[in-house]
Amino acid sequence: MSKKRRQYDRAFKVEAVRLVTEEGHPVAAVARDLGIGENLLHRWKHQFTNQQEQAFVGTGNLTPEQSELRRLQRENADLREERDILKKAISVFSDRKK
Repeated sequence: MSKKRRQYDRAFKVEAVRLVTEEGHPVAAVARDLGIGENLLHRWKHQFTNQQEQAFVGTGNLTPEQSELRRLQRENADLREERDILKKAISVFSDRKK
């Protein structure tokens, strides 16, 4: 029997991190009270410290940098495909002249 992975909403994570950072409660105590692992709370704290408002965007939601990177990767793939099509067309037309 497999354990179902629990998911926590952004508000829960922010409040947990706030208890540690602003209230000064020990990570171990907050984690125990909330029923989560200490390592998980440390990870949330680190993520929130580094990303602030962009932390905990959730599944399927991307930060602005991630969405821009994804858009550029799609554009790059499209341009490569167009280039390959043009290369093939050039080779087809150059073979006809001979």
